[in-house]
Amino acid sequence: MKRLLPPDAASGARRPSRHFEDTGETMRRKAGSRIIPGFGVSLGITMTFISMIVLIPMSFLALQTSSLGWSGFWSAALDPRVLAGYEVSFLCSLTAALINCLFGVILAWVLTRYKFPGRRIMDGLIELPFALPTAVAGIALTAICSDKGWIGGALAPLDIKLAYTRAGIVIALTFITLPFTVRTIQPVLERLDRVYEEAGLMLGASRERVFRKIIFPEITPAILTGFGLAFARGLGEYGSVVFIAGNMPFKTEIAPLLIMSKLEQFNYGEATAVALVMLLVSSVVMFFINCVQSRASSFIKE
Repeated sequence: MKRLLPPDAASGARRPSRHFEDTGETMRRKAGSRIIPGFGVSLGITMTFISMIVLIPMSFLALQTSSLGWSGFWSAALDPRVLAGYEVSFLCSLTAALINCLFGVILAWVLTRYKFPGRRIMDGLIELPFALPTAVAGIALTAICSDKGWIGGALAPLDIKLAYTRAGIVIALTFITLPFTVRTIQPVLERLDRVYEEAGLMLGASRERVFRKIIFPEITPAILTGFGLAFARGLGEYGSVVFIAGNMPFKTEIAPLLIMSKLEQFNYGEATAVALVMLLVSSVVMFFINCVQSRASSFIKE
């Protein structure tokens, strides 16, 4: 009876040991990490680029504000008109970001889970706020939402005004920040394996429970990322808002407009003071969102 041998033994070849396999894998990883310049050169380029684009302008902002002194800084940053501008900017940006979190999930779900005529066109329209100049978007939204526009004219008999109100600001910010939420949630839904959903349905769970227990925890970090990006973009938005806001002090005047007004008056110290306050508050909000996102990601892995 002929004895059967493993392929390697029959051919006389010896299988490489585990040590050589690990060594080869380590060498491949090292070779892959050295495709670009070494760590020192790469880190130097990174820090130089970040310094030129981020750190130096932010340092100049703090330096310009320091020329006012503490009393001048607090007087400029806590002026009643400026406080009203903070309120309008932060509340409208927060509202628009929350709206886009809800509808961003719905849009991303439709684009990833269903096939229908015109799907690619709809997917391309999501990018329109990125390509469209913000001033053009502001003028178009103002024309539509005014009392003589298509939407504003239909709502005028009901005594509902959109243009030159905070509602109009929210509409403009929602339009501008929509791609941030959709484009952060859509890739996660595309990579999500449907085996877990099918298993949950086969075990008797309802579709609502499957979404709440399986899908939603997976897309939560992406939702938080989209919310943070939309909120940050809304705070600094100027071109699309300035036309539809009406710029009424203490009502619809946004903080970026106050900064532009002070710059036009060559009052650089007060302008940088207002900008620094917005930067600090938005940084705190972004840091909090990143902490929550990290917490959610670690909870999912556990």
